[in-house]
Amino acid sequence: MIDQRHDAQTKTEAVRGTGHDSAFTGDAATYPAAVGVPAALAEWVATIAAHTRPDRVVWWTGTQTEVAALQDELVAEGKLIRLNPELRPDSFLARSNPDDVARVESRTFICSENPADAGPTNNWHEPAAMRAELSARFAGSMRGRTMFVVPFSMGPVGGPLSRVGVQLTDSGYATLSMTIMTRTGSAVLDEIERGADWVRAIHSVGAPLLPGEADVAWPCNPEKYIVQFPETREIWSFGSGYGGNALLAKKCFALRIASVQGRDEGWLAEHMLLMRLISPEGRAFHIAGAFPSACGKTNLAMLRPDLPGWRVETLGDDIAWLQPRQDGRLWAINPEAGFFGVAPGTNAKTNRAAIEMLAAHTIFTNVALTAEGDVWWEGLTDVPPAGITDWQGNPWDQSAGTPAAHPNARFTVAAEHCPTAAEKIGEAVPVDAILFGGRRASTVPLVTEARGWAHGVYLGATIASETTAAAEGTTGIVRRDPFAMLPFCGYHVADHWAHWLRIGEQLDPDLAPRMYRVNWFRRDAEGGFLWPGFTENARVLAWIAGRISGEAEANETAIGSVPLTADIAAEGLDADRLSRLLTVDPVEWRYEVEREAEFFGGVGNRLPVELSGQLAEARIRIARAFG
Repeated sequence: MIDQRHDAQTKTEAVRGTGHDSAFTGDAATYPAAVGVPAALAEWVATIAAHTRPDRVVWWTGTQTEVAALQDELVAEGKLIRLNPELRPDSFLARSNPDDVARVESRTFICSENPADAGPTNNWHEPAAMRAELSARFAGSMRGRTMFVVPFSMGPVGGPLSRVGVQLTDSGYATLSMTIMTRTGSAVLDEIERGADWVRAIHSVGAPLLPGEADVAWPCNPEKYIVQFPETREIWSFGSGYGGNALLAKKCFALRIASVQGRDEGWLAEHMLLMRLISPEGRAFHIAGAFPSACGKTNLAMLRPDLPGWRVETLGDDIAWLQPRQDGRLWAINPEAGFFGVAPGTNAKTNRAAIEMLAAHTIFTNVALTAEGDVWWEGLTDVPPAGITDWQGNPWDQSAGTPAAHPNARFTVAAEHCPTAAEKIGEAVPVDAILFGGRRASTVPLVTEARGWAHGVYLGATIASETTAAAEGTTGIVRRDPFAMLPFCGYHVADHWAHWLRIGEQLDPDLAPRMYRVNWFRRDAEGGFLWPGFTENARVLAWIAGRISGEAEANETAIGSVPLTADIAAEGLDADRLSRLLTVDPVEWRYEVEREAEFFGGVGNRLPVELSGQLAEARIRIARAFG
């Protein structure tokens, strides 16, 4: 960690490349000469520091020593609570402001030079006007705080599909979380020094401190901005300390900015899990899956199948970057190094691997605290322990009907602690299948196979799902979330679909991934789930593997192919429930296709002609099938 105080009188040299970083005290002008940081980077940091006025600037390298020192500092300030080391070693609890608990989609902007490039699903703001607003907001915003300079790599440092950036932040919580979620440190500076393009990311909680003013445990600002400038590859985040708004390498870079990079460079940045499914015979199938937030991506990515002989290796639970290569296949990496998952509902039944993973070395956010100094959330156990303190720091009264943990409570943990993790997180793998899913109480069958690449893109473009607590607003409302990228695509959504179609043209038809729409959440008339889900989802994955290998059969329907009931029969699930899970209801699907048509009508004249054709074909097939 290189500590740079503006008013310090003493200067200490620091040298990179010796396996560690030494402390540096001095001003921005002398820093580059001391440590060999590229002048453009040092000048940028100095400019932002002069505008935001932090008390000190710390160049972060992510060593264990500096991580421990920052943890101790945040505990002393009341921003982290150290959990009982005997029950939860090296783990901490953070509690956020009740007004700062989720992504703020209404305050997230794509400031493209051409407003049409942002498309109908993004909030657009004129770039120059937004820069003026941000300049006013960021002026002096870090006063009384520390600015951390966090160089980070998405993907292994120096990897062929990896990209780098630098985040400036006045949040110690964000700094620690970025150290878990990305690869940070001097090796990234070396990449920049060698000429790698880098994304500029600036974050402030927007709560400057006056001299002598006491800090609060979770500073934030009532006014929030999450702003992406796609042409200049910049991210500006103001006012929020919540992970999705403050960890700028995650949704802001790895999806919004990276999706634009991928469009321009010929690859895809997607909101997808990535897993390796291994059959009893030892054959590996690599599967990517797009699901909206809090729809089970992490549980599926860490699946421990009950099917004899089958197993899963976790490659990623949230983001995948995909690239067509000369061999005619689509290859993918998980650019992250950790997991930022939803805690409520996670337990030994839903995700045994996650429970083991969270035993130590974890930052929990907005979960409940037990009397013994451990954590708890709804669904962790059937009966809550006595003496719980809720996520806002108050004694919890279960009879009051309020949750002990916030519904969007989170955990942040390194991927290396996951017991199902693949040996090389971040390695490139050839994709065999792509899943598109969401929460649908009716209409959508358990699993449907697309007829080809264009039909698969149509399935991805028409994903609909019930909203969850991962984003602000009302939960349980069905909305279209194409490719699960509605809040994350950095450019016009129809251009995104066209880019998917172009990617498909570069693939060998015999080697291109097969595409599937899945729905674990179909309900019966009483409101119960028809499908048991969780470990039983392996039955669907095994059928998909069988389709890829040519060993499994299917029934052709108006909307695609579905399994034979015998191929996915689950213990304790009767034939009637299985039949309903695979039913294509004519009334529901006539309505569904018209809602898809309405959605397509709202994206304007950029809708790819191939998808107009798929919509027309869907209408014809449904009419023919049902009369």
